Amino acid sequence: MNTPMKLPVPPFEDPAADQRHLLGAFLRDRRGRLDPVVLGLAVTGRRRTAGLRREEVAADAGISATWLTWLEQGRDIQASPQALDRLARTLRLTGAERAYLFQLSGRRDPRQPDPGQDDGGACARLRDAVAAITVPAYALDHRLDLLAWNGAAADLFAGWLDEPGPHNLLRYLFLDPAAKKLLVDWPGRAARVLAEFRVDHGRHLADTGLTALIAELRAGSAEFAARWAGADIRGREGGERLFQHPVHGLRRYRQMTLSVETRPDLRLVMLLPD
Repeated sequence: MNTPMKLPVPPFEDPAADQRHLLGAFLRDRRGRLDPVVLGLAVTGRRRTAGLRREEVAADAGISATWLTWLEQGRDIQASPQALDRLARTLRLTGAERAYLFQLSGRRDPRQPDPGQDDGGACARLRDAVAAITVPAYALDHRLDLLAWNGAAADLFAGWLDEPGPHNLLRYLFLDPAAKKLLVDWPGRAARVLAEFRVDHGRHLADTGLTALIAELRAGSAEFAARWAGADIRGREGGERLFQHPVHGLRRYRQMTLSVETRPDLRLVMLLPD
């Protein structure tokens, strides 16, 4: 019976070093859990330690044993996505374990669906979900382009979502004067959205469309340019959202944001009446 992995408490102040040592501990643990028989290896005599030897893992994954040793030691080396892919296969990692491996390695999983492409219906299913929700709801991608919204959202964001698209949340916040009238505490909401967006931007630096969007916003909004020059980064949180609707008056909601399992670049946002 496998015992739970005990992650070390790294003695470093450098987050990158902490991450490398967590990666090393994870790889050692998963290597120690594998039965040599799984790889078709003949077991003769008694092994000093459980699991596979580094040389056996390296040979099956088509990587250097020295390279694997350095990874397990937490050294500052670069691992290619292709090598990590082979290593994940050899170690028989689950989907969650594989995602953890690539996250700790700072690499994008080559088997992860391309954010620019549908995986065979994720976007369509997301649109169906939005349409089935009765409270204001909308779907976003990593550029904060709206992929879908329902009638309740169009009614709430009057003058924006009830108008012809395309619709982008950042353009609305920083280029449409109506946003400052609708969103109570616009400065706080704009700062929050931009700080969350910066995290997505860091994951999609090669997206030329995202680069063009940022250039457009910097040129069109001095407020965006000033805020973008900062370094505020925040994780997504729910919480109270206040709107001063031109017809219905003050509206109060609690925001809930859900990620799409097969497309982590897509999100579903719901505004629940408070």
